[in-house]
Amino acid sequence: MEIDTMSSTTSLLIRKGELATTRLHTAADQPLADGQVRVRIDSFALTSNNITYAAFGDAMSYWQFFPSTEEGWGSIPVWGFASVVQSLHPGVAVGERLYGYWPMSSGAVLSPDRLSPGRFTDAAPHRAELPAVYNQYFRCNADPLYTSDTEDVQALLRPLFITSWLIDDFMADNDFFGANTLLLSSASSKTAYGTAFQLHQREGIEVIGLTSPANAAFCESLGCYHRVVTYDALEGIAAGTPCVYVDFAGNAGLRNAIHARFSNLRYSCSIGGTHVEQLAAKGAGKDLAGPRATLFFAPAQIKKRTAEWGADEFGRRMVAAWHHFLATVTDAKKPWLRAEHHHGGEAVQAAYAQVLAGKGDPRTGHILSLYKQPGGL
Repeated sequence: MEIDTMSSTTSLLIRKGELATTRLHTAADQPLADGQVRVRIDSFALTSNNITYAAFGDAMSYWQFFPSTEEGWGSIPVWGFASVVQSLHPGVAVGERLYGYWPMSSGAVLSPDRLSPGRFTDAAPHRAELPAVYNQYFRCNADPLYTSDTEDVQALLRPLFITSWLIDDFMADNDFFGANTLLLSSASSKTAYGTAFQLHQREGIEVIGLTSPANAAFCESLGCYHRVVTYDALEGIAAGTPCVYVDFAGNAGLRNAIHARFSNLRYSCSIGGTHVEQLAAKGAGKDLAGPRATLFFAPAQIKKRTAEWGADEFGRRMVAAWHHFLATVTDAKKPWLRAEHHHGGEAVQAAYAQVLAGKGDPRTGHILSLYKQPGGL
């Protein structure tokens, strides 16, 4: 079955190792094989998290999810929504809406496997050895995290908030390593303030957001930090404070400064895309004062809690936390985010350049589509 069958797919390709260089590439669609489906990618979010995917594209295999046929060029993975426009799989209907991990393209082809009412896995051979969490596609009509009127916020925050929720749970699971203060760098970033939102609900824990002077007012306005301190004012925090450092910035100089200043640093946690290379190359070694910087590995906490709580209870708790967070973020009187839409190839290129440069208001989230008029079937 098919409707609105696309004859070609347009992608934004990034020059590997030269991330500011981009070009639009259009290729004719090839016929589907039995068991495959073709989707139209209606909208996707672009955040600094996606830039991290590109920066570690080779080291962490991000380029391998959606390999380009153009030598030296890659497609950055993004999170968003797509609609099935052609199906040669009996278990996936044309018109079905999906949330998941996509290329920066107008369309994609999937090989659905391990189908359930709520999700399926892409069984494309080149993805078999890649992390399973990125290969799942959620069926919106049976997804407990989905609401039709908040797709923009879901694309922007959902994958990041799940990490935030797990960080908070990991800290509580370890009794905050005996600390009563958590220092969160890059406090204006979405994963950081999602973490702060969760931590702020814990009694007896002070959450301090570390940020640049330009973003201090924004961080204060969120209401999830007990204090906001700029990077040049660390002396405002007592050096003997029993604390945990949660590093969202990946800035080696800041990490060294934190470790050098706080004599009672109980734990140092590195989050997200700064990953192994940053830790290994820039300050995680024996010369770093205090505890060793440790990479937070979300799948390990998922596995632990699923074993302890059961999969159903794990899911229930995560869904409840997400809806609580979503209600705050989308509060009509004081929303944390506003979506800015970019349609068409040139607009997507321009938005990518802006996000890569780290420019813009932290309240603005970028929603992109390589269709000039994206939307329903």
